[in-house]
Amino acid sequence: MGIFDGKTAIITGGGKAKSIGYGIATAYAKEGANLVLTGRNEQKLLDAKEELERLYGIKVLAMQAEVTPDDEAEDRVKEVVKTTIKTFGRIDVLINNAQASASGIPLSMQTRDHFDLGIYSGLYATFYYMRECYPYLKETQGSVINFASGAGLFGNAGQCSYAAAKEGIRGLSRVAATEWGKDNINVNVVCPLAMTSQLENFKASYPEAYEKNLKAVPMGRFGDSENDIGRVCVHLGSPDFKYMSGETITLEGGMGLRP
Repeated sequence: MGIFDGKTAIITGGGKAKSIGYGIATAYAKEGANLVLTGRNEQKLLDAKEELERLYGIKVLAMQAEVTPDDEAEDRVKEVVKTTIKTFGRIDVLINNAQASASGIPLSMQTRDHFDLGIYSGLYATFYYMRECYPYLKETQGSVINFASGAGLFGNAGQCSYAAAKEGIRGLSRVAATEWGKDNINVNVVCPLAMTSQLENFKASYPEAYEKNLKAVPMGRFGDSENDIGRVCVHLGSPDFKYMSGETITLEGGMGLRP
């Protein structure tokens, strides 16, 4: 038996790929959680559903639901939450992982479209999902796990909209931790650095910056999406464990630090 048997977790950006979202989904599936996976790419979501259901005997609801600067974005999130309750009857963990960005473009060259991409896919999406899931998380005394980044903590060049979105998510999370503590809802932030397809692309495009980042990691490697990031998310969302709500957890090469 897993610690999430009979429970439900929503993971945004959880399609099948070499990604943090799919690593988290795998870690939760191994603990028996039924999953709601959202993302932009329908085929990746369906591939994730097929593999996770086949390997771990859980149920997966896959829904294409991208948050973009349009009038329908908010309604798409509401539909995800509505369908989740109709399908599973509860929400125990909300993991806001999805994020797109126009990285590599200097602030002076960023357009409004570049900036909106980061803010809507990250900050607005996190806000919408938190607000809509709140009544159900209150019922289950559940957990929210949001994702920020060292790009915001340390001001990485070429990532202004991404960093702005991630710092906004940290502020939003601290307010929620304060307001929702009375409801026994845990709210925490993870700042991961994991080996993903996006990081491999970064390595190919900026090899010197990649090596510089790698040397700054005490363990000499980047984290693993499932075993490092995913397992920490299992820990933070566990019904048997309550972390200090409102903390920021920085993960590099499997190390967990509280700044």
